Amino acid sequence: MIDYVLTITVIGLLSGVLGTASGGLFVVLFKKIEERSLSILLGFSAGVMVAITFMELIPESIEEGSLFTALIGIVLGIGIIGFLDLNFPHKHFSFDFNGGIEKVKQLKTGLLLSIGIAMHNLPEGVAIGTAFLVNFEVGVTLAVLMAIHNFPEGMAAATAMGVGGIKNSKILIVTALAGVPMGIGAFLGGLLGGVSEIALSLGLGFAGGAMLYIVFDELVPDSHRRATGHTAIIGILSGIVIGIAFIGLLH
Repeated sequence: MIDYVLTITVIGLLSGVLGTASGGLFVVLFKKIEERSLSILLGFSAGVMVAITFMELIPESIEEGSLFTALIGIVLGIGIIGFLDLNFPHKHFSFDFNGGIEKVKQLKTGLLLSIGIAMHNLPEGVAIGTAFLVNFEVGVTLAVLMAIHNFPEGMAAATAMGVGGIKNSKILIVTALAGVPMGIGAFLGGLLGGVSEIALSLGLGFAGGAMLYIVFDELVPDSHRRATGHTAIIGILSGIVIGIAFIGLLH
């Protein structure tokens, strides 16, 4: 069990660090990404997350405990991610900056965004760690999707810090560090989820609630905001269909 929890921790850490750092690296190297491509990618991630949530996380939560413990976990997941979202914003601002704004203001924005991302990554890591207790494939899939979710967040922080005058090397360090708490969260999720069936039920419900908040508050709106034509809905629906097919193959 200890070895498995350590494996979960490493994968969660890679998901967080690579997700935010790749967003930072992309800004450093290319500055911009085609909005249409990002729309499809975010929509696809949202669709797969929806499929995993309703076909794996929530049913498994009910099976391990009860409908009551599953609902408590879901509410906790929604509530904690929602609280952090309202009190520690981490991505909801424009990528277009006015050159007349003082660099120090943009520097502060970038650093605050990095802190916000880090705080969000802890409970999101718990969701990943708990998902691994359903099965390894679901955990890995969720880790990859969370890395994709963190990509535009890393871009947002890196863009602000770049305008604020921070060196590229430091931008990469800061965006990478913002992903570290996801590894810590994955460790806690894997550890606590293995304590008892009730704890696992609550943890899986928590993961489901957290995923639903992320999907409908961030991924779906961001996908539509960047959409060209029907790119958002194409990405979302294809993600759901492929997610269902993937889960069906696992069983």
